[in-house]
Amino acid sequence: MCLLMGQGNSGGWRFEGGATNQQYEKMAALSSEFGDLVQIKKQLISVISLCKERGLVHSVKWASELAFALKPLPMSELPPPPPLTKEDVEDLDALGLAKSYFDLKEYDRAAYFLRACRSKKAYFLYMYSRYLSGEKKKDDETVDSLGPLEKGQVRNEALRELRVELSKKHHAGELDGFTLYLYGVVLRKLDLLKEAVDVFVEATHALPLHWGAWLELCNLITNIEMLKSLSLPDCWIRDFFLAHMYTELQMIKEALQKYQSLIEAGFSKSTYIISQIAVAYHNIRDIDQALSLFNELREQDPYRIENMDTFSNLLYVRGMKPELSYLAHNLVEIDKYRVETCCVIGNYYSLRSQHEKAALYFQRALKLNPRCLGAWTLMGHEYMEMKNTSAAIQAYRHAIEVNKRDYRAWYGLGQTYEILKMHFYCLYYYRRAHQLRPNDSRMLVALGECYEKLSQLVEAKKCYWRAYSVGDVERMALLKLAKLHEQLNESDEAAHCYIIYIQDIFSCGELLEHVEVSTALRYLGQYYFKNKRYDEASLCAQRCCDYNDAREEGKALLRQISQVRDQGEASSADVSLPCVFGSLSNNNTPVRRVSPLDLSSVTP
Repeated sequence: MCLLMGQGNSGGWRFEGGATNQQYEKMAALSSEFGDLVQIKKQLISVISLCKERGLVHSVKWASELAFALKPLPMSELPPPPPLTKEDVEDLDALGLAKSYFDLKEYDRAAYFLRACRSKKAYFLYMYSRYLSGEKKKDDETVDSLGPLEKGQVRNEALRELRVELSKKHHAGELDGFTLYLYGVVLRKLDLLKEAVDVFVEATHALPLHWGAWLELCNLITNIEMLKSLSLPDCWIRDFFLAHMYTELQMIKEALQKYQSLIEAGFSKSTYIISQIAVAYHNIRDIDQALSLFNELREQDPYRIENMDTFSNLLYVRGMKPELSYLAHNLVEIDKYRVETCCVIGNYYSLRSQHEKAALYFQRALKLNPRCLGAWTLMGHEYMEMKNTSAAIQAYRHAIEVNKRDYRAWYGLGQTYEILKMHFYCLYYYRRAHQLRPNDSRMLVALGECYEKLSQLVEAKKCYWRAYSVGDVERMALLKLAKLHEQLNESDEAAHCYIIYIQDIFSCGELLEHVEVSTALRYLGQYYFKNKRYDEASLCAQRCCDYNDAREEGKALLRQISQVRDQGEASSADVSLPCVFGSLSNNNTPVRRVSPLDLSSVTP
């Protein structure tokens, strides 16, 4: 069983060499501790009490939500309160007084009355009060003096002093799991990220059940290799951390498998897990599944505000104005000064094309929380809509500062520099977005367009074909590839791409209203005519007559075919030429042909 207060692992939190396959398989399997849910419930109740005493409200909320999802314990099974030390008893009155001031956010006052205390609990609250006091002063000064897009130079002045004091205690081995967590936060705020990772891993060993330390560690892990190189405690909470980490790293399949295992292990009623699965589906653009889960979540927890900004993103993408309006009004009634509420209202105004109002609400969200990733990204989108590229670039850069794994910010920067016709910058940012989302066709199509503008046509072809291979969301990759072949006078390859495109459109049963289908039919009609395949050319021409923009060309081609046939010229019997028209004539799903380019395994 993982201990509530674990032992420090001497050197175990340092980076190790490359992880083996056995390590990866171990990461995929659930901890054996899930067999005893009663013991897990006891541990959650104990850690809730410990975190409450120290004012760690977010960790309290997380543990409480998990505990609520498990069966209640009988009175005889409830864990006893932790024993008091001599120092705890001596500091009891001062700690009670200081905690009352702390709860009222009078942090300097709380720290003053704790300055002479000796217990570990009092020492943590003393240092934490000083840290929060510095953060509060920094935020107040930022709101008073700077606009949300200006580069904030305001820093928490207490950080350096806290680091010096905590460093001395750390070297002496006098920090417990909570104070190690605070030391890690201070190091992260000072941009000492390598040291922060080491300290957070040490904190998870010293106190495995403190979710705050795991969450801070999550924000510093940049890739799967780094995750596998860390020596983490073997505890049931590690599985929640890995599931969260997989979602952050866009490893959605692995994340969903892990969350499904946690549900089967006994956490089926956990609203936290439902929300995380909904976010995972949002990340892979499975909008129907994500909307269904968010609606289920709202039924179970109707006053929940957390993750509702993500829900509003889905409603925005679907153009569901009434539902988004209802959500915005509902959240305003619950708490109008929450970051998520401001983001939802911003999305509502954006959907109504009121971009100035939308940007205003995203700015309000950032005044409430300058590290709100979604608000920075969405504000960048609004500035793009308003053609304010310089402000958009600043907003996207702020988003990347908050989280370098946010592909939307990298993609937004690429789009902005594309508008400015700075194609080498654009290429760099699209590459970064593609690295974060290697199977997202939008990134690959954007890369292909960028390569095309830089006259790197071989790379452009690879990107377009790869975009089609991974599942082209917008159904544009094959068209762009065909047009590229067309420009290069590679008629056979262009015809193949147009044929596959039409096959896909018909096999999906989509309405052929957009102009690109007529473009494909027009090209194929001429292609078959030149190759004396008059039956196929005739069918293409007839299909062209269904579209206003291609009708005249279709009629002209039919007249040409009629003239040729009147002269007695027969159709070619060349079977090497591609044919698509089984699907066009009888609506059967065609067999997809092999591309003439062997690029399906190439990633730019």
